[in-house]
Amino acid sequence: MKIMLAGDVMLGRGIDQVLPHPGPADIFESHVRSALTYVKLAEARNGSIARPVSFDYVWGDALELLEAAGPECRVVNLETAVTRRGRPEPKGINYRMTPENLPALSAAEIDCCVIANNHVLDWGQDGLSDTIEALDTAGLAHAGAGRDHGAAAGPAVIPLRTGGRLLVYATAHASAGVPGHWAASERRAGVALLPDLSEASARSIAERVTDDRRPGDVVIISIHWGPNWGYGFREEQRFAHRLIDLAGPDIVQGHSSHHPKGLEHYRGKLILYGCGDLLNDYEGIRGHEEFHPELAVIYLAEVDRGQTCALELLPFRIARFRLHSASAAEARWLANAIESNSPRLDGHKLGLVESIFGMPGVTGLAVRFHL
Repeated sequence: MKIMLAGDVMLGRGIDQVLPHPGPADIFESHVRSALTYVKLAEARNGSIARPVSFDYVWGDALELLEAAGPECRVVNLETAVTRRGRPEPKGINYRMTPENLPALSAAEIDCCVIANNHVLDWGQDGLSDTIEALDTAGLAHAGAGRDHGAAAGPAVIPLRTGGRLLVYATAHASAGVPGHWAASERRAGVALLPDLSEASARSIAERVTDDRRPGDVVIISIHWGPNWGYGFREEQRFAHRLIDLAGPDIVQGHSSHHPKGLEHYRGKLILYGCGDLLNDYEGIRGHEEFHPELAVIYLAEVDRGQTCALELLPFRIARFRLHSASAAEARWLANAIESNSPRLDGHKLGLVESIFGMPGVTGLAVRFHL
């Protein structure tokens, strides 16, 4: 089966303001007081955005490419609260989108939203409650946060055409800026927060996977970890290896970095150390140009009989809050950045770029990796 995976989908703040049902524009950052400022910055950088945009606007060229690729399931990290309520957490930056704008996710036929991250509780317990209710009402599976620890740590369950299930477990780590008091407990709603990246933490997840898994199931463990910028992931690599050794997930999906990081094929399983942002309102913000934060990736992983046997990447450029197919030069830069920052095992590079090719019948490129 083919699975679509993507990193941070940030539909709050500026993007919420251009969608059909914008919420209050007031924000509480040290230098910016209105989410409309991020709209103006993006327009100054790349041109005007005719408002309101349609719900499918933000996906741009990705919709046609995904239809051609035909993934059975689509999994993203939803990095925003979905609410009109709550008080902003005193953490500097707070994301929210209105529940009425949630069709922007359905427009891309998203199946599962990971919500273990450092923005899902930006508007407190009320905001988290509204987020879960909105996703449930829209029929969108979710994992990584819930009314108590059991609900937060349990998997999203998606039936597969083969008769098995896709199980998506999601968790977060403090290294991605997740406050410790956001952790779910037996009596408190919150996120499934990793206390550390130790073998004991990996074993705890593995025990849950072992209890839940049935023959024919495909398992993804999705983790929000690490800083926003940079390619390092030594501690994360050790933890991902432990998870595979103990739990045998088909894919470990990492996110939090604002740009794509390296990947690895370990014991036949795929590890994405940082998927990068897929949609955000950052394009008018200067800094970190060396990472080309305007470039984004959708990952297409093919899993067969417990092995990830193929991997393709769809490269995009973010402009005017929309995904545009990357140029050949941009696709090559992304492919080289991911390849050169993927780990080595026994002296052999993993994740070698096999080819960059045009998608048949549509406008856009794909990058095939050799696994």
